[in-house]
Amino acid sequence: MSLETVDGFIIDLDGTVYRGAQAIPGAKESIALLRSQGKRMVFLSNRGNISRAMCHQKLLSMGIDVPAEEILLTSTVTARYLQQHHSGSQAWVLGPDGLRDELVLAGIGLAERPENADWLVITLHEELTYAELNQAFRAVRNGARIIATNDDKSFPGDDGECIDVGGMIAAIVATAGQEVEVVIGKPSGLMAEAALQVLGLPPQQCLVIGDSLGSDIQLGRRAGIRTALVLSGSATG
Repeated sequence: MSLETVDGFIIDLDGTVYRGAQAIPGAKESIALLRSQGKRMVFLSNRGNISRAMCHQKLLSMGIDVPAEEILLTSTVTARYLQQHHSGSQAWVLGPDGLRDELVLAGIGLAERPENADWLVITLHEELTYAELNQAFRAVRNGARIIATNDDKSFPGDDGECIDVGGMIAAIVATAGQEVEVVIGKPSGLMAEAALQVLGLPPQQCLVIGDSLGSDIQLGRRAGIRTALVLSGSATG
């Protein structure tokens, strides 16, 4: 495949551009090269516990300057989904402030009590407490529908694989007895659609680059986008 036939790049972040707090060797230079060639780029992550502003700062700390509008997190796309399909609904968040920030920016109301929520929004919460888990349980028991930023089982951390949102979803589903209604993250078509909108290009002119067969490569295949697998993260050969 010749890169001359590719106008837009959909690039995974975790495991492709960085691993934990460290940039992956060659990532910064590759991004700079594509930018110098006038290629369009959008950077995707299934992380829903941070905002675009936080992700922008993280990349800057690695010497990689990516405009916030080129960053698509599951927190961003979750907020847009609720805005477009369930405007006026109230959300209860099982997750940190990064997700709340994206919801508020999209005009989504945050319920004052879990019992008042229309939606329980679940994302990765690395400092999860029993009290927070119990509040989420009560939201669902009182009628809240469940939307998850993603359902990945693990993600690459600084010192190895870490439990992801899938574990938190399992705890709520097992105890509250209700299944997740919407999953936003890769390989969902919602992420592919959002990425193509940012690029302003049809699928056949784009390329997905990522380290996960199950999320990145599957995303491309489902959306009719060419794919390239890197061996720097989940897929290690």
